[in-house]
Amino acid sequence: MTQPSIDVIAIGNAIVDVMAPASDAAIAALGLARGGMTLVDPARAHELYNAMGPAREISGGSAANTLAGLAALGARCAFIGQVADDQLGEVFAHDIRAGGIAFATPARTGEPATARCLIFVSPDGQRTMNTFLGASQFLPAAALDDDAIRSAAVLYLEGYLWDPEEPRLAMRKAIAAARGAGRKVAFTLSDAFVIDRHRDDFRALIAAGQIDILFANEHELAALTGLEDFHEGIALLAPDLPVLVVTRSEKGAVAISGGEQAEVRAEPVARVVDTTGAGDLFAAGFLFGHVRGRPLAECLRLGAICAAEVISHYGARPEADLKALVAEKLG
Repeated sequence: MTQPSIDVIAIGNAIVDVMAPASDAAIAALGLARGGMTLVDPARAHELYNAMGPAREISGGSAANTLAGLAALGARCAFIGQVADDQLGEVFAHDIRAGGIAFATPARTGEPATARCLIFVSPDGQRTMNTFLGASQFLPAAALDDDAIRSAAVLYLEGYLWDPEEPRLAMRKAIAAARGAGRKVAFTLSDAFVIDRHRDDFRALIAAGQIDILFANEHELAALTGLEDFHEGIALLAPDLPVLVVTRSEKGAVAISGGEQAEVRAEPVARVVDTTGAGDLFAAGFLFGHVRGRPLAECLRLGAICAAEVISHYGARPEADLKALVAEKLG
C-alpha cells in the first residue's frame, strides 16, 4: 500500500452559516425549538432571514468545519461537497480553499441554491439552527474523486448527508473505494434524527466492519443503541468498532480502541459564546492525533482543546492559531 498523500478527505454538506444573536423570547416568537436543528424549505428560510438581526456569513457544514480545524493544525485535507453556481457557492469555495483545503467538486447549475444554515445564537451561546440543504443534497457519485479517496489515510463521512438518496449512494461508493485501497473510514453520526431515519443502515455498516472510527455524542449513542444508560451504550457498541469516540459536552469525552479506554475533561473556557461546531472541531483534533499516531488519551485532549477554542467565539471555524494553542496546552 502506498503512503497516503492526503491525511483526511471528507464528504459532507457544503453550507454557508448565517449567524445572528437573538433573545430566547425572539426565538420562541418565531416558533423555533431552542437549541435544535430544523430543516426548512426556501420560503421558511427567507422568512427567518428577514427576521434576523445583523448577521455574519461564515462557511460551515459539519465535515467542512472538521477539515478547517485539521488544516489549521497542519494536516493535508480535501473536501467533496456540492454547491450551486451562485454567490454563496463562491463564498463557500473561496473560504475552504483559503483554509488550505483542496476542493474541486464542480458547482451545480440551476436550482436549488447553495445550502445555508440560519443560526440564532442565544445569550448563553446555545444555537438554534434552521437548515436549507439546497444543492448539497444533490452530490452525485460522478463527482467523487476516486484517486483522491484512495490516496487519503482517512475518509471522513458526515451523517447529515446520509439522509438524501443521491449523496448516500455517493458515500457508499466512496467507502468501497477507501476500503479497497486499505484506507480507514471515519463516520460522524451528526444528529439523533439522522439515526432515527437510518439506524438500520448505520448498524449494518458497523456490523460489516465498514467503519473504523465512529464519532457520536451521548444522545446519538443512546439513539443508536437504544440504551439510555451511557456506560451500557458504550459497552454494547465499542466491541464492534476499532475506535469509538463519544463526546459529552461539559462532561468531556470518552474513546475506546482495542480494549483501551481513555477519558478527557472538557477544557475550561472563560465564556461560552457559541457552541456551533464544537463536535466538529473535537473530531478535528482527535483525527489529527490519530493520523499522527498519537496515543488515544492525547487524541482526546487534542479534540478537547480544539472544541474549547471554537465555542469561545461566533462561528464553527477556528479563529485562534490552533498549532500555537496545542503547543501551549500540551507543551
